[in-house]
Formats: sequence, structure tokens, C-alpha cells
Amino acid sequence: MTQISYAAVLPMLLVFGGAMIGVLIEAFAPRRFRHEAQVTLTLLTLVAALVAIATSARDHQGITAAGAVVIDGPALIFQGVIVALAAVGVLAMAERFTADEADAFTQSGAAVPGSPREAAAVRLGATSTEVFPLTLFAVAGMMLFPASADLLVMFVALEVLSLPLYILSGLARRRRLLSQEASLKYFLLGAFSSAFFLFGAALIYGYAGSLELSDIATAVQNQSGMDGLLIPGVLLVVVGLLFKVGAAPFHAWTPDVYQGAPSPVTGFMAAGTKVAAFGALLRVLYVAFEGVRWDWMPILWGVAILTMVVGAVLSVTQTDMKRLLAYSSIAHAGFILVGVLALNQKGVSSTLFYLVAYGFMTIAAFAIVALVRSSGNEATHLSQWAGLGKRSPIVAGVFAFLLLAFTGIPLTSGFTAKFAVFAAAVAGGGTWLVIVGIICSGITAFVYIRIIVLMYFSEPAGDTMVMTPTVMSTLCISLGTLVTLWLGIIPSPLLDLASQSTLFLR
Repeated sequence: MTQISYAAVLPMLLVFGGAMIGVLIEAFAPRRFRHEAQVTLTLLTLVAALVAIATSARDHQGITAAGAVVIDGPALIFQGVIVALAAVGVLAMAERFTADEADAFTQSGAAVPGSPREAAAVRLGATSTEVFPLTLFAVAGMMLFPASADLLVMFVALEVLSLPLYILSGLARRRRLLSQEASLKYFLLGAFSSAFFLFGAALIYGYAGSLELSDIATAVQNQSGMDGLLIPGVLLVVVGLLFKVGAAPFHAWTPDVYQGAPSPVTGFMAAGTKVAAFGALLRVLYVAFEGVRWDWMPILWGVAILTMVVGAVLSVTQTDMKRLLAYSSIAHAGFILVGVLALNQKGVSSTLFYLVAYGFMTIAAFAIVALVRSSGNEATHLSQWAGLGKRSPIVAGVFAFLLLAFTGIPLTSGFTAKFAVFAAAVAGGGTWLVIVGIICSGITAFVYIRIIVLMYFSEPAGDTMVMTPTVMSTLCISLGTLVTLWLGIIPSPLLDLASQSTLFLR
């Protein structure tokens, strides 16, 4: 593999640099200027990173950072998607309904809920602007995750993207105890998953004598004689990655964290983490462990089927909108795994397309959830959404369109994405996976259509209202909706780009 200069990692350095500048702003900038400064810095940093990624795509691809980072077609595509989704997610995080109120986040994240310290922060009009540098740190880790050519670097990226998300999950302004509980659960279960990944990496090192993915692939082909360490190591590493995508049976954190975290953070986390984790999973399976595919593939088939069934069936029983979308996320993780297990170039391109489609529709959906209020809190119980089509036709219409995209109705990105992964799976011999996927898609369709019926064919109840979105939320929801429509009507440009970027450098 060709060695390239450190300029290839410029996009990641830009994001890390922007995060460090954000920390300095938190430390030294006057309080009244912090929100505008942080939002401006974060968006400019992400735009600069996206331009740098587009520039890198024209340069020579190869490895850098002493063999620790690989820049190839899939890495660049994943990084570009992560940055684009982060920019849209930041728009939702920046929403402020009044001139001096940051609505989604608590005024004092370190304060005990209901304490005098928190009350003082409210009186002073404090805002949790630290969410923006934390988001940039998470984005930097997400960008490094699918570009890691070494299991140790991959573990570092896993921790860099995870730690800020643990904090962000506990910063909800309302229902603080639920938010802090979500943060604690995410941290504890995330620590377990990281331990699984690290233990698996240690076993792989014992087998191959190296943590570099290319060296591991060579050892697998040569059968080093330590075969008893290989399959347990593979499975433990994969468990650590499956936790991040929310695949069953490693999904237990997902409903609680999605429900308790601030809605803009939930949308960003659901979209960005999935892209990064699936990118890393593809690289590990396709580069390092493809030589033993028949050993781990049956297990991952079972995981994919279980994930689709759990996500689809349990979504039927949910009465909280955010928990329902969490189980929907689990089901979509199963659909994406169907594309991953195709183990061909169509599988890679269809997975990339699905992640883009799912990411934009998810961020927009959670941005809408943040707008619907009842008694001053987010109206997350399904009964509070009754008659929303009569109270706010535009918001209800956009949300209904996004639900149809989740369902996979034609002329939405969801339909094209599901068709792409199912077609790739059939070509790779995964017909049974596709059959289960179609059945589970039918189950989730019932769930989504039930919400649409509730919004349009029920009488309004209670004091549910829709906050008037500012430019930030309007732009976030509009971008997510337009991309969902565009990818449903004209999917060819993205599919062609993904098809040209499916070869992993080894």
C-alpha cells in the first residue's frame, strides 16, 4: 500500500482543531457571546472539513500516520457523510426559541436537578454552549473510526467518539433525572462494549502478532497455528462494534438513551454513530477477517435476523415517540446488516446509501419531536400527538412524510435504500435474510401508519402545541426532508458515487 503525506488527515485535524478552539471560547469568551461564537465556529469547521474531504478525494489514496490511518474511497465517503450529518445535527442543537434561552439543554449540566445551583444558573440565563465543542470531538472520533487501519487506533477512535456522547446524553433541560439516567446507562454499557472490543483485539494480537488489519488478513490466509484465538477474538471485536450500531442482543441501551437524551443529540447520535460504526464494521469484516467469513457469517446472520425482529415487534408496543423511534433505529440497523452480510461490492455501496438516507431522515424526525410540546415539556407520549394534523398541518405533513420514508414507501429514500440492500443480499445468497426483512418492514409499516392515522384522524387532545421553529430548526428539517425526497426520486448520483468507492485498501 502506498504511503501518503499527513495532509490526508487534514479533515480530522480541522475538526480536532475546531473542538480545541471551542474549549478556549468556553474558558475565556464572555457569556453573552458564547452561543453565537460556538455555533459559527462549529458550522465553519464542519464546512471546512467537508471541503478538505472533497479535495482529498482527488489526491492519491493510501496509508498515513505510520500505517495507523488509511484513506481510501470508503473512508472518504464515510467521513463526508459524517460531517454532512453533523452539520445538519448542529443546526437542531443551535435552536433557541427566545433571545436568551437555549431550549434543549440544561443551564448547568454539573448541577443536581432542582438544586439552588441550577436555579441560580437559570436566573443568570446560563447556557450549555459546551455541547458544540463536545460535538466536534465526537465527530472527530467518528471520522477516525472507519479510517482506522489498526485495531488499537480503532479503539482510540471508539473512545473519542463515545465519551462526548455520554456527556451530551445527560444535558437535557427538562426531565433531568431521566436524562442523567440515560447518560449513566450509556456510559456503563459502553464501557462493557469497549472492554469486549479491547479483549478481542488482545486475542487477535495473540493470533496474528500485529494489530494492523492488513497483517491480520495475511495471518488469516497463512493460518499462523494459533487458530483457537482467532474466532473468539473476531466475535469479541464485532460485539464492540455491534453495540454502537444498536444491534440485538446488544441494543438494551438504545431505548433508554434515545428517550432520555436531548432530542437534537438523539438525532445526531442515531445518525452519526451508525455511520461511523458500520464503516468500522465493514472495514474489519472485509479487510481483516474476510478469510474466515464462513466461521463468523452464520452468527451475524442470526444477529441480523434477531435485530430486525426485535426492532420491528417491540416498536409495536411503544407508547413513547422517542422510544418508538429507538426501536425503529434497531430495526434499521438490522436492515443495514443485511447489506453488510452480502459481502460484495453491491453490499458496500447499498450500505453507504442506506446510511445516508437513514441519517438525514432521522435527524429531521428528532428535530420535529423537539418542537412538539405539552405543558412545557416535549410531547413524547403518542396520545399527545392526536390531531396534530389539524393544529399544525405543515409540521404534521413533514413528519408523516418522514415516517413514510422510514416505512420504505416509493419516491422516498427509504424505499431505494431497502431495495438496494435487499438486492445486494439476494445477489450474495442472503435470500432468507431478505424474506425476514420484508416481513419486518411490514410490521414497522403498521407502526408508522398508526402514527399518521393518529395525527390526521383523531381529535386534538390536551394542550399539545408546536413551537414556531427558528431559522436553524427550519433549515435542519428542510434539509433532511429535501434529501429524503431527492434520494427517493433521483438516487442515481449517490448510488454511482457509492459504487465507485467500494474498494478497501489493504
